[in-house]
Amino acid sequence: VQLQASGGGPVQAGGSLRLSCAASQRTSRRFVMGWFRQAPGKEREFVAAISLSDGTMDYANSVKGRFTISRDTAKNTVYLQMNSLKPEDTAVYYCNADFLAIPIKRFWGQGTQVTVSS
Repeated sequence: VQLQASGGGPVQAGGSLRLSCAASQRTSRRFVMGWFRQAPGKEREFVAAISLSDGTMDYANSVKGRFTISRDTAKNTVYLQMNSLKPEDTAVYYCNADFLAIPIKRFWGQGTQVTVSS
């Protein structure tokens, strides 16, 4: 599975962005898709995920109430709506897809830069 992320860019604090992650092929219900981010000098961290099986969502505490993850199964695309952005949200955002097998197989897209200015 190849993943194409888009939608990043510069934004002022308090603003919004929507990231998109398009899969190159139809992803089955055995996938969980999500977003991670990596700020300069920091480790990559989990942001949000959504199950393609039942739509269950999960968020990092730092983004709860501000970010919303959603899916469009017809378009094989997952979105991350980011509202009330803060400078600390500045990072390269990576989409990923986990195929729920044993072991789990993880796929990564290329990153998209989000820069939030104060």
